[in-house]
Amino acid sequence: MSRTRIVPWLSLTLRSTLNLCRAPFVEGQPQGPRSAAAMENGTGSCGEERPPEAQQTTVTEGAAKIAFPSANEVFYNPVQEFNRDLTCAVITEFARIQLRAKGIQIKVPGEKDVQKVVVDLSEREEDKAELKEGASLASGDQPRTAAVGEICEEGLQVLEGLAASGLRSIRFALEVPGLRSVVANDASAQAVDLMRHNVQLNSVAHLVQPSQADARLLMYQHQRVSERFDVIDLDPYGSPAPFLDAAVQAVSEGGLLCITCTDMAVLAGNSGETCYSKYGAMALKSRACHEMALRIVLHSLDLRANCYQRFVVPLLSISADFYVRVFVRVFTGQAKVKASASKQALVFQCVGCGTFHLQRLGKSGASGGRVKFSAACGPPVAPECEHCGQRHQELPDVPLYYTLDQLSSTIHCSTPSLLQLRSALLHAGFQVSLSHACKNAVKTDAPSSAVWDIMRCWEKGCPVKRERLSEASPAFRILSTEPGLQANFTIRDDANPSSRQRGLKRFQTNPQANWGPRPRARPGGKASGQTVEERCRLLQNKRKEPAEDPAQRAARLKTFPCKKFKEGTCQRGDQCCYSHSPPTLEVVAEAASTGCPGTPCQNLPGPEAATGPGVD
Repeated sequence: MSRTRIVPWLSLTLRSTLNLCRAPFVEGQPQGPRSAAAMENGTGSCGEERPPEAQQTTVTEGAAKIAFPSANEVFYNPVQEFNRDLTCAVITEFARIQLRAKGIQIKVPGEKDVQKVVVDLSEREEDKAELKEGASLASGDQPRTAAVGEICEEGLQVLEGLAASGLRSIRFALEVPGLRSVVANDASAQAVDLMRHNVQLNSVAHLVQPSQADARLLMYQHQRVSERFDVIDLDPYGSPAPFLDAAVQAVSEGGLLCITCTDMAVLAGNSGETCYSKYGAMALKSRACHEMALRIVLHSLDLRANCYQRFVVPLLSISADFYVRVFVRVFTGQAKVKASASKQALVFQCVGCGTFHLQRLGKSGASGGRVKFSAACGPPVAPECEHCGQRHQELPDVPLYYTLDQLSSTIHCSTPSLLQLRSALLHAGFQVSLSHACKNAVKTDAPSSAVWDIMRCWEKGCPVKRERLSEASPAFRILSTEPGLQANFTIRDDANPSSRQRGLKRFQTNPQANWGPRPRARPGGKASGQTVEERCRLLQNKRKEPAEDPAQRAARLKTFPCKKFKEGTCQRGDQCCYSHSPPTLEVVAEAASTGCPGTPCQNLPGPEAATGPGVD
């Protein structure tokens, strides 16, 4: 998913960030009629005012303390605290890399207590050379340092395009060292007023500059190389698609883009046509939909950057809760832009067994000392799946993963354990890894034929009854072929990653009941916290029919006549769930009005049993 190394520094920096003040608390306190409710994405109206008797609520998160109108409690979402913690950690490490090249060493609070493990985020050789030169400069007797809360004249210029209350920008100023300035922008005048109040409340006016402007227009005004931002953070309500074109132009060379997408329903395949209009990719429903969403966002970013001879380098991409978050660096280079097509591919996914094949959009090769780019050959598959005989559909994406339940349910066999399947793949000489997007996912470089061979071998230990399978089903077609390799399911030590052996948490704990994406903030504070919780409870499981009481079901079925009794073949007597006596007109009319199953005309007695309106 990323071309850089693994990021072991993340947990260390995140730990030091959380040590400042991990648990948020909310306390109500009366305030003056200072400001009104700002909107989460900064798109609210600017003319509405709060009544003088409005109260304010104070929220403490990290090292920041934020005040906002208590009537609009959807304004602050505690579930996104992890998003903000992660962003502070990533920008801190990005500042370390950027300032080290200039001979400046950052000072992170609490970092002396842990071992420093830093990853090289540089992609190009010239960047690595600058890092070595900066390291040699910093190794002198008096290296320059940059601390939290201080202005670093050669530090990072940060833009938060959709700042709302300014919480994220204020946390940057209080927790991230090596900053030159932070522009907290929002289109709402109410939000900007609230930002100014919170900036003064946290005493960070020397670093944080509130700004009222359309985020796209502001970024388009900073396209010049000398005016670009080193870090741009975009966390809108819904899709960031309208802001991506401006963002890839306003970020500096090698700068950092931090993008959040909360429209997971679109990215996960619920509306393929909407996904195409926003991101230039068709998303289909799949077990690997969360990783698919990440790669669609990266594809969209790279596509927009290529228009300006720029390309993106992913640093960290995660799927958490109801959103995806990507951190990418943006560089300029014509040769790398030409190679972007070879990083994009179509995925042919079988609708029967879920097998997928790749067709890259481009390929490169050396010819006469020069690199030549051309279109890739294809397609890699026939119209029908070679394993189960079902059809393919196309999906613009890159390799995803298999899940244990998907593989076993396709051939209707028992499910092997995660370690057994991983061990079988390792014994066969393939690489395998887990996925953060799904706890029972298996990512492997094994071809689909090898994966199904392993599942065929597993099925032989717990045979499936062939007579119950339809000859047209994927299970019958797959199991009718003998495996080409003999799988070894003996558990290997390296099949269980060290992180899994130590029991490290891979998913954060739900912070509260009914957690998830909050409704869009409305001007005037019309949505109170109690109303939101009540609405969540009402909407939960709204599409699931309640379980029918056995007594009610028995009484309902007794209203329908037994067809076998009418033919003289039912021997169950009173034990029969249907009635053995002709129904009355009232019962027939009631059954027809309720639309219950079993009420077609042929189920009712003929004219000799009953006559009247509504009875044939």
